[in-house]
Amino acid sequence: MSTSSAISTRRPSNGELAHPEVSEPSTGSVVAVMRAMQLLDAFALGESHLQLAELSRRCQLHKTTVLRIARTLAQSGYLVQREDGDWRLGPAAGWLGARYQAGFDVQNVLEPALQALTLASGESAAFYVREGSVRTCLVRVEGPQALRHHARMGEGLPLDRGSPGRVILAFSGEPGRLYEEIRQRGFHWSIGEREQGVATISAPVFGKHWRLLGSVCVSGPASRLPQQKLEEMAPAVIAAANQLSYALAGNTGASTSLPKASHWHP
Repeated sequence: MSTSSAISTRRPSNGELAHPEVSEPSTGSVVAVMRAMQLLDAFALGESHLQLAELSRRCQLHKTTVLRIARTLAQSGYLVQREDGDWRLGPAAGWLGARYQAGFDVQNVLEPALQALTLASGESAAFYVREGSVRTCLVRVEGPQALRHHARMGEGLPLDRGSPGRVILAFSGEPGRLYEEIRQRGFHWSIGEREQGVATISAPVFGKHWRLLGSVCVSGPASRLPQQKLEEMAPAVIAAANQLSYALAGNTGASTSLPKASHWHP
């Protein structure tokens, strides 16, 4: 009598039993792949290298298992072992990130638009996208001021704190009075909602067929961006978002005036 198992085997043509492939029966995921992703995710922003013991601790895996996975990833260039034995991310990981950014045409569209918005506002500008239950900063252009708000690209941030995430939720169809108001205005500002002393204002960016791509955001110290200043900046932020929407949708010849925000409700 056979029973379902998380371990499946396959028999090669020569009759020898191959190594078992471990999978999660409820999801169909391959455990070895999930563990490899754990290893890559263990590196925090700003960490150039990690010891094997630290990788083992963060992934909650035995050292021998971590070493075997690390060596496998190194064969494809996703990890590199340094002379002192520590591990760092390899060039293949960087190339993967570059291809991810290329999907949004960062160099040709996003960066120039954010640079123009930074010049117009005098503050830092960024573009956020939704990844599951969080938002991440895909690209950012720092403002000219010495005192400014810093955000790390790629870091997962909450959707329900801060104007970039609120805008993404609103134009994803999130119910509630606040989100309906954001849809009606076409922008949202916040002061100290996610990070004390930081003010932001954001507007949605769309692609083809009005598919929400993310939100464009201007941020800076709250001492320099009170509510009145943020509201004065709204037309410039909305204009930048509109221009990005047409550019990313491939409709560069269209007018820069989009339909009212209420028409964008999913």
